[in-house]
Amino acid sequence: MKKIILTGDRPTGRLHVGHYVGSLKERVRLQNSGEYDEIYVMIADAQALTDNADNPEKVRQNILQVALDYLACGIDPAKTHIFIQSMVPELTELSFYYMNLVTVSRLQRNPTVKSEIHMRNFETSIPVGFFCYPISQAADITAFHATTVPAGEDQKPMIEQCCEIVRKFNAVYGDTLTEPEIVLPQNAACLRLPGIDGKAKMSKSLGNCIYLSDTEADVKKKVMSMFTDPNHLRVEDPGNVDGNPVFIYLDAFCRPEHFAEFLSDYQNLDELKAHYQRGGLGDVKVKKFLNNVMQSELAPIRERRKYWEEHLTDVYDILKKGSEVAEAKAAETLKDVKAAMKINYFEDSSLLKGE
Repeated sequence: MKKIILTGDRPTGRLHVGHYVGSLKERVRLQNSGEYDEIYVMIADAQALTDNADNPEKVRQNILQVALDYLACGIDPAKTHIFIQSMVPELTELSFYYMNLVTVSRLQRNPTVKSEIHMRNFETSIPVGFFCYPISQAADITAFHATTVPAGEDQKPMIEQCCEIVRKFNAVYGDTLTEPEIVLPQNAACLRLPGIDGKAKMSKSLGNCIYLSDTEADVKKKVMSMFTDPNHLRVEDPGNVDGNPVFIYLDAFCRPEHFAEFLSDYQNLDELKAHYQRGGLGDVKVKKFLNNVMQSELAPIRERRKYWEEHLTDVYDILKKGSEVAEAKAAETLKDVKAAMKINYFEDSSLLKGE
């Protein structure tokens, strides 16, 4: 069986460092591993419209922004097909058929759906399209027979529900669809990066993000304003590293070589944490170190983004070609699905025989 990756993001804004450590970095690693036969990365504009139906221009404008972020992070169009969801109409038809295999109560129990509904204050006025997100995501994944889905921890319930749909379909109609596995970041700190305000996860809608496209000055300003231990009022006070966003970011981004380059007083992050915990280390010094660490990670991303911003026609062509390849692949799957369901009436002469 082929090893195939499917993953993607909603184009509701530029991508941030939470996306980067939570999934993008892993996608690039897997892409360059040579272990996968096919790789698809989707810009999920149709899904973005489920809670932005009254503002389609927002989605439209951010398609190129997300594509630029992908290319800046190292997604290589020679190895990966980058495509736009709405340009693959087969996904909508697959979603329609899968809806018959899922109950409303099962969707209501999905923890990711519940938390997203709460975050957007939908409560009882939930758009049906948004409510059915797990089903449409299952269509996205199964259309490409994806075996691997690199994603953040918040996507685990979605992948579990996708697997349920696959098992139900295969049990009813015969072995047709492929069950995927989620690949989470190897670094636990990357599973869900908090916002710079220390609240919830980093989220575009909450405005607590460091964007991949932020300037060097913007990144510095945001890092230096980050929430830390509220009880660490004086340098000599003992500080708490648990739940402290500055140290969570260091866990996610810091490498041993950063100390030799930016903070030679310490050999590693454990030494820095120990000093902070016993007192005598100020937040400003730690934030300055974090800023240097993040700038070193983001500088090459900014540089690549600048290149692609000057070659937007090439980006357009990459998206068009990727969408054409994706549609051809999804069309094959849809044909197999309809054959399994025996609704391929004009390709199966048994209908004429009353079979």
